[in-house]
This record gives sequence, structure tokens and C-alpha cells, in this order.
Amino acid sequence: MDTKHLRELLEQVQSGHMDVEDALDELKKLPFQDLGYARIDSHRSLRKGVPEVIFCQGKTTEQIQGIVTAMSQDHTNILATRASREVFEGIKQVTGNCHYYEKARIVVIRPQPAEKVGKIAVISAGTSDIPVAEEAAVTAEVLGNRVTRTYDVGVAGIHRLLDARQDLLHANVAVVVAGMEGALASVVGGMVACPVIGVPTSVGYGASFGGIAALLTMLNSCSSGVSVVNIDNGFGAGYQASLINKAAVGKAESVDEPVAENRKVLMIGKP
Repeated sequence: MDTKHLRELLEQVQSGHMDVEDALDELKKLPFQDLGYARIDSHRSLRKGVPEVIFCQGKTTEQIQGIVTAMSQDHTNILATRASREVFEGIKQVTGNCHYYEKARIVVIRPQPAEKVGKIAVISAGTSDIPVAEEAAVTAEVLGNRVTRTYDVGVAGIHRLLDARQDLLHANVAVVVAGMEGALASVVGGMVACPVIGVPTSVGYGASFGGIAALLTMLNSCSSGVSVVNIDNGFGAGYQASLINKAAVGKAESVDEPVAENRKVLMIGKP
């Protein structure tokens, strides 16, 4: 139950259109809904503004269908991550109102347009890193952020990144996705003033150890302002970038009026 539905519930009780017992039955769902195999955190959208996200990997299609059915009653823009085409087809059986982003492996259930604010730059080192980059980008977009994509600009051809640097300089946060040795996060961190979220990927030859080499490189970055999420965790990076971007947009809006007033004061006495 999100804030809108909770308000509507309280208004129905206040107006007499719903009795207290029925309201109590609805409110019992607030902490969580127990499906036996999953306890859905129905209260999460009230706490965080975003419904619980369904991590599909390791779940059966039937379990995912049950979770989707329960969550769809009260929520929109529900994210199902690490979803295969087979999972998508299963979700479509219980709700036709969904969209599949195949590269990102994300299903958005009951999608609703969200006003996009600020700017998040998502950058990938290579084409092989795009699935993880897309997971970050789609997550951020569904959460209401403006996202730009700059792909295949790794350090093996640094001029490709330098060609896109003007776009990066105007971002509130940058998500840098790289496998192999993962050096791109440090390079971007040395170019921009905004926070950089490094996403190591499992792309690479044997000595990359499934992304551990890139992870260690990013953790040991000498560029200030670089933080790191887990290997292949595009969702986590997109979510974290959304928090940073929304905070930056909120801060900018809070100072707009004083800045405008200061400009008026500076103009006094000038022709």
C-alpha cells in the first residue's frame, strides 16, 4: 500500500464509506503480506517511496507470479530484476500490463510515466558491459531520473571518452561500468566533480577472476569521490545514483529562490 492508497483508506473511514473493521483488515497488510514462500514488504513504498523490488534469479516462475499478483494490487512501476524471457512470459500470464527491457533483464510491472529530473550519466567501458549498464540505466529511469548513456568508451581508446566529456561534466552523478581491469572508474573520477559509482563486471579473461580484479581496482582508486557496488550490480548502482541525483535536484531547488533574490539585490542602483 502506497501513500496515496493509505490516504484514500483513511478518507473513506472518515467519511463513513468504510467501517473500522474493514479498514483494520486492509491495514494488516501494511508491515508485510505472507505468501508462505515470500513475505512481501508492503510498507516499503511508505518508508522509501519505492515498492519492494522482485529479484527473480533463483525463484520459480510460479513464485514470481504469486509475488507479482499480490504486489500489483497496490503498486505501480514494480521492478522485477534479473528476469529472463521465460520469466517475462510468466509475468504476462498474470498481468498483461508490463514491459520487458531485454538488455537490462528487467520487467516493469504496471508501468506509469514518471517525471524525469536531474541527470545521471551511465558509462560503459565495453559493449560486453552494456547489460549491466542497462540494468543501472533502466532502474534509474523508472525511478524518475533523466539518464544519458555513453557506451564503449574504455581506456583502450581513451579518446572516445574524451569526446563525450562535456556530457559527463553536467551530470549530478556518474555510473561507470567496467570489467577487465576496471580502470575506467578512476579515469572518470579524475574528470568530473560529481560522485562516481563504479560497477565492476564479470567480463574479462581468466585473471579477471569473474570481476574481482575490476572490483579491487575500483576499491583502490586514487580518484576522490569514487564509490563501488558489488560485481554486476547494475540495479544497486542505478538505485544509489537515483538517491544522489534526487538529493542534488532537491538542494538546487531549495536555493533557487534565495539566489534569485540575491540577483535582484545586485541589480539595485544599476541602470
